[in-house]
Amino acid sequence: MPIVTLTVRKPKTREFKSTVLDAVHAALVSSGVPPTDKFQRVIELDADDFRFDPSYPDLSAPRDDNFALIEIVWSAGRSVKVRRKLLEELMGTLRHAGLNSEHVMVCFKETSWESWAFGGGRLIHA
Repeated sequence: MPIVTLTVRKPKTREFKSTVLDAVHAALVSSGVPPTDKFQRVIELDADDFRFDPSYPDLSAPRDDNFALIEIVWSAGRSVKVRRKLLEELMGTLRHAGLNSEHVMVCFKETSWESWAFGGGRLIHA
């Protein structure tokens, strides 16, 4: 049930966005999310509207304009072990695609299972 938001600075190619979003989805599926459970959005902002520290907390190289912020909203209950495995797979895939994984930040946001209405206002987990 995840919703993935990718926030980047303008302009980004379709290939860049697809590479990141496909890698996120593959890692989510690997962690147990059904393959058809795919809800993603991209927010592209001007530099004035997407500000970030170039090195926080201790990066090996400063972030550049290809910095990607990935927010994953999903149901509560995934262990740290599941999150670490997902991050390991995601970063490996992005590195393999030529992206600098040091320039990728992931934020997990949890919500309760009964907080999801997928269509028609039906709370299928309540």
